[in-house]
Amino acid sequence: MVWETVLLAVHVLAAAALVGFVLLQHGKGADMGAAFGSGSSGSLFGAAGSANFLSRSTAILATIFFVTSLGLTYFGSIHTGPRDIMKEGATPTAPAPATKDSKSGDVPQGAAPTSPAAPATPPAKDNESKPGDVPK
Repeated sequence: MVWETVLLAVHVLAAAALVGFVLLQHGKGADMGAAFGSGSSGSLFGAAGSANFLSRSTAILATIFFVTSLGLTYFGSIHTGPRDIMKEGATPTAPAPATKDSKSGDVPQGAAPTSPAAPATPPAKDNESKPGDVPK
């Protein structure tokens, strides 16, 4: 389905962007460095703008990620669907193929008997190699 592929692509992109935005954010210990003139005070968005922009972007990406997760779960349940083994019953297995008993010489049921006069393999010509021949 096309929608499932599009939803999967959006899901993967949202996950990668979410990881990137989480890694860009400063931890709680970064405020101490900003008090002494380093850290987020010299950032592009300013001291307060950075945390606000990154936290809102992270929240939006997390929402997109969760919605696409639910959508992929829905599409996955449509394809496979839950199965009830008790209602289906056991599936019959195919019987093993019958083989010829070498001791008794019996022919298995449903098989046509072969005549003993017919050779199993055609005779080899003089210039052909035979099994067991050593190359010259």
